[in-house]
Amino acid sequence: MASSNSDFYTVEVGDTNFTVPLRYQNLMPIGTGAQGVVCSALDARTKRDVAIKKLAKPFQNVIHAKRAFRELKLMKVVNHKNIIGLIDVFTPNQSLPEFEEVYLVMELMDANLCAIVNMGLDHDRLSYLIYQMLCGIRHLHSAGIIHRDLKPSNIVVKANCQLKILDFGLARTNCGPKLMMTPYVVTRYYRAPEVILGMRYQENVDIWSVGCIMGELIRGSVLFRGNDHIDQWNKIIEQIGTPPKEFFQDLMPSVRQYVEGLARVEGYPIDRLFPDALFQRNEELYDEEKQMKSDEARDLLARMLTIDPKNRISVEEALRHSYISTWYEEEEANGPKPQTYDHSLDEAEHTMDEWKEMIFAEVMESSTQR
Repeated sequence: MASSNSDFYTVEVGDTNFTVPLRYQNLMPIGTGAQGVVCSALDARTKRDVAIKKLAKPFQNVIHAKRAFRELKLMKVVNHKNIIGLIDVFTPNQSLPEFEEVYLVMELMDANLCAIVNMGLDHDRLSYLIYQMLCGIRHLHSAGIIHRDLKPSNIVVKANCQLKILDFGLARTNCGPKLMMTPYVVTRYYRAPEVILGMRYQENVDIWSVGCIMGELIRGSVLFRGNDHIDQWNKIIEQIGTPPKEFFQDLMPSVRQYVEGLARVEGYPIDRLFPDALFQRNEELYDEEKQMKSDEARDLLARMLTIDPKNRISVEEALRHSYISTWYEEEEANGPKPQTYDHSLDEAEHTMDEWKEMIFAEVMESSTQR
């Protein structure tokens, strides 16, 4: 049963009205993005702080509605300490005809990775953050889910270095060995080369994104800041170098003709891209052990930032890499298993009214379970 309107109240958060159950108090704005507006709140029932996300215009068009439905379903499937947990989902609307607003209640974290990009993390903190990212991604991939939009702003942390991945509106399930998907899904700076060039891609597009994030945490700035998808490719090869000709064989003819027509670039060795000085910012002494950790960090980066996905490190291999293997625990890396997800939902086509009805049913089901 949906709650009556008397169980809700409306408050202005930033420039957005939130209509929430009475149990959620002290709403404060903490972020705005394409997916929605997020505020913090106190759950008076559990006495815990939470984050409430109001989905941005979920019924503006079919694409928004499908994205909202996918995010809701995926958040119910996953169950891992390094993936944000769904605590509650609700709507103040009492019936399908008036259904317009969807709210997701999640764990509240202290900050996203954007807040620590310039902190000059030591090896322990950096390797632990990367390890947790990989554990979360491993869980998603075990459910056949490719995140596709990993970036510092949707990876959140607590002061104790606990990390969680969020935002599944762009996630896609991997129903076959290779999928051709739109190249305009991942935030440009963190897009894998095969996505930029419109090639078929697999799970390890997420590994490229982790490499970009790791490099940004080390360097203190975005690695590949392209102005458009063509410039993004140029920014990548300026640093990494033009890949071998074998890579271009899988490209569409028109794209292949363009990229092969570009001047060949040698790029730079990984120790030039990430010199020792970047790892020494917070180190009083730089001994043999720290040098070894810096070398290991560079090796992991090079394996993640490999242009040809056939040669890029897998999530399983990355979890066992010497730079982060000290953190490795079997139950974190491989469990618990996610629930079963209906992969056919990704390819389903429905009218706006049908998507709306399906989302309303999901919200009502959650209300009944509560």
